[in-house]
Order: sequence, then C-alpha cells, then structure tokens
Amino acid sequence: MVVDFEFSGDVCILRMHGRFATGQDSAYLRSKTDEIKKSDCLKVLADFSEVSYVDSTGIGFVIGIYTSVTKNPDGMFVLANPNERVLEVLELCKLNTVIPIFPDLASAMQALQQGRQVSASR
Repeated sequence: MVVDFEFSGDVCILRMHGRFATGQDSAYLRSKTDEIKKSDCLKVLADFSEVSYVDSTGIGFVIGIYTSVTKNPDGMFVLANPNERVLEVLELCKLNTVIPIFPDLASAMQALQQGRQVSASR
C-alpha cells in the first residue's frame, strides 16, 4: 500500500495504491494520517482507482482522515473511483451513507470545487 499526495488548488488529492489490508504497515498509515492533518487541507479527495482491496485497516485509515478533515466546518472529504470490490466493502460498512463517493475524479473534483458534498451513485 502506498499513499501519495498531490495538490490541485485548494484540494489535497490522496493517490492510493495497492491493498489496504490487515497485516500491512500500520505505522506507515499513521504517519500518512499525521501528514494530512499537518497539511491543514480542508478539501480532500481520496482517489481509489489503484486500490485493489480494502479491509478494516483501510476503512480505519479512511475514517481517520474523514473525521479529522470534517471536524472543521469548512472541511470536505470525498472518495472517487473505487472498484466494485472496494465499493461493496464501503457499502457493507455503510460508509456510502456518510462519505460522498463518486465514480470518477472529475465529478469528485467538481463537487469539492463547488462546495457540495452530495453522494453520487455508482
């Protein structure tokens, strides 16, 4: 698992790669969470296009970022491009009812730029 950061205007894009699964390096994810918090980014887009699998470890990472960003009244967090397997896990955990999920980066970016947190169906 790898998490890269990219900034596009006032949006922090988290480019996630690989399997976010139990047994992976939790210290690495904690350091990435801290890095995001220190960046003071209020608009975060998690790009899941390169995530092949997610379990409780990945879900915990996403929830941690989501809660730290949305504590601020102006904070927004969206998730984009999950594959069917990842989307199924998100739906099983009911995260799709809390975190706006978009089928592609363009629609997720547009939602953040317009300041709306509307969940898109896939």
